[in-house]
Amino acid sequence: MKTLVLGLGNLILSDDGVGIRVVQEIEKQLKDPQITVAEVAEAGLRLLDSIIGYDKVIIIDAVQTERGHAGQIYRMGPEDFSLTKHFSSPHQINFATALELGKMLNLAMPQKITIFAVEAKDISTFSEKCTPEVEQAIPEVVKMVLDELVG
Repeated sequence: MKTLVLGLGNLILSDDGVGIRVVQEIEKQLKDPQITVAEVAEAGLRLLDSIIGYDKVIIIDAVQTERGHAGQIYRMGPEDFSLTKHFSSPHQINFATALELGKMLNLAMPQKITIFAVEAKDISTFSEKCTPEVEQAIPEVVKMVLDELVG
């Protein structure tokens, strides 16, 4: 099974870099040639280019919700974003809409997509460090992703 572990984010915007920091740790521990570990700062339609051709994709990213607390970890799937699909403008296509478009175009989409999201406290301050709450969550997310790869 061709698998991709993909960290999303921006390393200079504090907690927004958590996905990339997680995959950097995973890459140190993982030595399986069937698993590709990558990091991108892409979103929407551009994210499709990264996931096409893989059977299984695990995505790690920062998220901000109304009721979450910094460092909280969520395990989700694309269905958790189904209410956010919209085709109003190609400039506003989010992940759920990009996945739907990929299916409509009969692209080689992954059969299984798992998303690990970490509740961010700060995604707007220029900093190469995550906040302490998010930093503490990184080892747990690494463990969860490695467990997902074995399971």
